[in-house]
Amino acid sequence: MQNAAILTVDDDPSVSRAVARDVRRRYGDRYRVIRAESGPSALDALNEIKLRGEQVAVILADYRMPQMNGIEFLEAAMDVFPLARRVLLTAYADTDAAISAINIVDLDHYLLKPWNPPEEKLYPVLDALLEAWLATPAVTMPETKVVGHRWSAHSFTVRDFLARNLVPYRWLRADEAEGVRLLTAAGMSEADVPVVITTDGKALARPTEADLAAHVGMATTPASDLYDLAVIGAGPAGLGAAVYGASEGLRTLLVEQRATGGQAGQSSRIENYLGFPDGVSGAQLTDRARRQALKFNTELLTTREVVGLERSGSATLLHFGDGSAVTAHTVVLATGVSYRLLDAPGLADLTGRGVFYGAAATEAPSCSGEEVYIVGGANSAGQAAVYFSRYARKVHILIRGEDLTRSMSQYLIDQIEAIPSIEVHPRTEVVGGEGRDHLERLILCDGRTGLTTAVPTSWLFVFIGAEPRTDWLGDVVARDGAGYVLTGSDLLADGRRPAGWTPSRDPYHLESSMPGVFAAGDVRAGSVKRVASAVGEGAMAVSLVHRYLEAR
Repeated sequence: MQNAAILTVDDDPSVSRAVARDVRRRYGDRYRVIRAESGPSALDALNEIKLRGEQVAVILADYRMPQMNGIEFLEAAMDVFPLARRVLLTAYADTDAAISAINIVDLDHYLLKPWNPPEEKLYPVLDALLEAWLATPAVTMPETKVVGHRWSAHSFTVRDFLARNLVPYRWLRADEAEGVRLLTAAGMSEADVPVVITTDGKALARPTEADLAAHVGMATTPASDLYDLAVIGAGPAGLGAAVYGASEGLRTLLVEQRATGGQAGQSSRIENYLGFPDGVSGAQLTDRARRQALKFNTELLTTREVVGLERSGSATLLHFGDGSAVTAHTVVLATGVSYRLLDAPGLADLTGRGVFYGAAATEAPSCSGEEVYIVGGANSAGQAAVYFSRYARKVHILIRGEDLTRSMSQYLIDQIEAIPSIEVHPRTEVVGGEGRDHLERLILCDGRTGLTTAVPTSWLFVFIGAEPRTDWLGDVVARDGAGYVLTGSDLLADGRRPAGWTPSRDPYHLESSMPGVFAAGDVRAGSVKRVASAVGEGAMAVSLVHRYLEAR
């Protein structure tokens, strides 16, 4: 297949080159041959291939590698490309490990090193695996295609929505030959872009996110009118609540306005999450959690906005933006937070056209050889800087403080200091942006001298603080001055329960001022802003949901 890849990974550079050379000699005219020299870098390559909507046919991994051995790597690779054929390269002394890998990662074959001559020991194996891969029905399924303009905000929105919802797609520019051919075949022109061509051949001109969701197989309409538990927001806290609620027998509805994963889903690599010593990308963690929730029969709605809560007897009515509603006995608010907008002249008009909020991983390959600016000093900004440094010639981190120690984890600071292409600019702010059809330059201000400087760039990624997504709650649920939901003992004033509180008990730890409505994760006042704590609060909320239901 034209876009399919064969990936080889071996930490020994000479062996890595030899494997790639032998594979390319035989299959290079039909497959892209990609080589990596560590498990983490190979996983990054797989994720990039996934985002581009391409396929991986065969993965060959050496067993003895530092950081992540071949079995661990292949196990992680299965989450990204479950249909790729898997081969473990081993020495004779490691054959026992190879045999155990057959059960652990559903290994297709193991090869003893050296495999010379490849005509006898390598190519027959790969021929059989490629033939089997091509015969797998899902491999030859049509792919979603997106045709758009490079600097179109709407085109970026479509690509970002598909990528964050883990929908494979192929990106084509409207001024490229293949893009023109697709537009012509669909009876459209550049004036209609972005155009999305679905796997069943339907062409959508300038689709909304709801249109996209409906045409790529996402559920957008609830299947019932009544649920035991409704979780609003599918970030780490919401996914945690959904997994625990559904696995414990509660009929669970998970409602997400845009994409599962929240801000964490945009992280290029989370390295301090328990159980992932080599780190895990936000997309990979999100995909695992989403599949886990669906496994336990969670009902997931995408592109549905909850605009209000209303008490309905002992239950709660959830009002959607389209006027419809569902009822739930209990609710978990897990709407998280959003990045604050950077208030500087010229930037608002350039959003999605060089100015991006969050990591916007789909843009990373386009930054190759260019200078990228990142605003923010927390972990999300640091993770993005490390990720973009693999593509950009230079990455500039702009912070208002003196250094990164106040808001960033030490492991990230150490990584940044070890990467020569990353430069931290203390006491520096963006005070303006300029450009015609896209960002062309930024105006920076030195906080120490007050002097401003214009720097040429087409890439600005903003990670400045966060605001809770709670305006839609109005006065129905008590919030603090910043908009975060108050819960538990924070609702008690001099020992008095909140106004309108009807139960004869105090609010449970994560319970809001509306009985049976709980808050978990970043949206909750006083929460620890970490992925692990958000997941923990989601699980804890479900235990309190059970207590609430039993006491009714």
